[in-house]
Amino acid sequence: MRKRQAKKRPLLPDPKFNDQLVTRFVNMMMWDGKKSVSFKVFYDAIAIVEEKKQDEEKSALEVWKDALSNVMPHVEVRSRRVGGATFQIPMQIRPDRKVSTAMKWLISYSRKRNEKSMAQRLAGEIIAASKEEGAAVKKRTDTHKMAEANKAFSHFRF
Repeated sequence: MRKRQAKKRPLLPDPKFNDQLVTRFVNMMMWDGKKSVSFKVFYDAIAIVEEKKQDEEKSALEVWKDALSNVMPHVEVRSRRVGGATFQIPMQIRPDRKVSTAMKWLISYSRKRNEKSMAQRLAGEIIAASKEEGAAVKKRTDTHKMAEANKAFSHFRF
C-alpha cells in the first residue's frame, strides 16, 4: 500500500465491568452512533443471562466470554484466482480478526432471532453459544467444514 497503516486507537474500558472487550462489542452492536442505547442493550442482556444461567460458579460476563470463544473461528477460506479458476483456500485467522468475526456473528444472529427485545435476543444467543449450540456456533462449524473440504488447495497459499 502507498500509505502507512493506520494507528490503532486505544479503546476505553466500559464503565460497569471495566473491560475493553465489552466496549469493542458495544461499538460493533451500535447503530447510528447511539452508544448509550447499545450499552443499555448489552447490560440488559447480561442481566438476563445472569437470571437464566445454569452454571452457578460463573458470572454472566464469563458466560458471555465463553460464548464468544465458542463462536470464534480458527480457519477460514479465502478466494484466490489461479489461472482461470478460483479456488477457496483455507487459511489461519489472525487473533484480532477471530474476535471481531465472532462478535459480528453473535450480533447478526441475535438480530435474526424472534424474541421481543434486542436484549432478550442477545441474551438468548449468548446462552445458546455458551452451550455450544445456536446459529452463531453453527456458522463457525460450517466455516470449519468448508476449510476442511478445501484442504487440498492449501498449497496455493498467498
